[in-house]
Amino acid sequence: MKSISALTLFLLTCLSPSVCGAEETEKKPVESVEKNKDEAKPAVKEVEVKPKETSGVVHISGKELRYCAQTGMLPILKEDGMLRANVFFVYYAASGDSGERACKAAPASRPVMFCFNGGPGSSAVWLHLGGLGPRRVDTLLDGRRPATLAALVENPNSVLDATDLVFIDPVSTGLSRAAKGENEKQFLGVEEDIEAVGEFIRMFCAREKRWESPKFLCGESYGGIRGAGLAEHLQSKHGIYLNGLQIVSGLLNYQTISEQTSNDLPFICALPSLTNVANFHKKLAADLQSDPANAEAESRAFAQGEYAVALLKGNTLPDAERQKVAAKVARLTGLTAQQVLDQNLRIDRWRFRKQLLKDEGKILGGYDARVLADDIQIDAQAPSFDPSADFLRGAVSASINAYVRDTLQFESDHPYRVMAPIYGVWNFNQYANRFVSMENRLAEALVRNPRLQVLLQVGRSDLVVPQDAMQFSINQLPIPKSLRANLRFQEYASGHMMYFNLPDAEKFRKDTVDFIKGACK
Repeated sequence: MKSISALTLFLLTCLSPSVCGAEETEKKPVESVEKNKDEAKPAVKEVEVKPKETSGVVHISGKELRYCAQTGMLPILKEDGMLRANVFFVYYAASGDSGERACKAAPASRPVMFCFNGGPGSSAVWLHLGGLGPRRVDTLLDGRRPATLAALVENPNSVLDATDLVFIDPVSTGLSRAAKGENEKQFLGVEEDIEAVGEFIRMFCAREKRWESPKFLCGESYGGIRGAGLAEHLQSKHGIYLNGLQIVSGLLNYQTISEQTSNDLPFICALPSLTNVANFHKKLAADLQSDPANAEAESRAFAQGEYAVALLKGNTLPDAERQKVAAKVARLTGLTAQQVLDQNLRIDRWRFRKQLLKDEGKILGGYDARVLADDIQIDAQAPSFDPSADFLRGAVSASINAYVRDTLQFESDHPYRVMAPIYGVWNFNQYANRFVSMENRLAEALVRNPRLQVLLQVGRSDLVVPQDAMQFSINQLPIPKSLRANLRFQEYASGHMMYFNLPDAEKFRKDTVDFIKGACK
């Protein structure tokens, strides 16, 4: 499915002391006793690498903030205490004026936010060095200019003044690996992933003494699926009740984006985003072009009304009505009526990226459709790459590899996997013959924890997860009216990673900080 595979392109071991550069650590004793010389050698716990602690300074809202950064591997264990996997993390805790306080001395009353991206297969680097952390990649502030390398600078839009931050790379992403002798596939699946990340959070709270801290999750893209599942899982399995769940450009139900036969929902959800993108590129009629908010409203009303009814009728739709609907879709997307008819009224988002500026020889980005690139495959129906992903990846990859080793002082010879190619082996078997959805799980978490607040942030130029895909899920959420006030919805002008657009980055920070403060009252 085009929409799912595109989503994965971008979103798509235990290290010994000698590898990681850590000081030599005494190995723990053998756990089982050899009863017979002919028996197999007893299992030995692998050596755990001690985390590195460094300190730093960031200026936020004109004020200096000192912080401690802890970088390392946290073990995921079996019931018998043996190692299943090592999960790489970076933990930032605000420190006192001296900057000398260790991360473990963070006050219990201070909030802590666990952050992850999506994919599945993405490391947390995008939220880490783009949106939330104290350092950011100094490039693409308008989200549109390519760069191969970029400096890492202070992030004045970090939220570290409001909450401590833990960036988690799920198993097989970043530097996280399954333990020696363990099959990584045991972590690669919808439920397997939720269980493993949940265990990380439980273990982290225990080791870092954060049980009494207000707790938040922040998940981007597929991180919405993971985050909503975790909200319920942490409550039911570990008794960890969250103050807040933040979903950035997220997904709760694959049905909203999976373009396939007999599923017209993605086309309905995407139409307002197509209108916004056409407006940005000045391809709408004058009356729509002059009033973007009105254009979006008109598109949404049409999508949820006349357009939805027309798609529902399928091949029984009369020709005259089909022509009328095609003309309206063309008016709202900048395409021709014939292009709309050629797609049976259903605008494929990837073909749209190819068609809108075809006369200019340009393609649009998927994650941010404001981003343009030259079209190198003129005869193809869809773009061969996504400039809004490729223009970012080189600079971000170089920055995280240098930052982890040089600034955070964590050495590893393993490659840092910005995106791991694991989507093809991801286990969706528990959702066979149905779309993966966490709407009911999120509703369950809200009903059992009425204090749980949810912040939903969407980009108007995002064609991977269009803004109305999330809005649809929230509108359908099976919760009582009394809990609707727990949900906050925020829109941004740019795309999937709105924090790479400077005006959006400032709003992103303000919305996040306001959310954290409100959820802690």
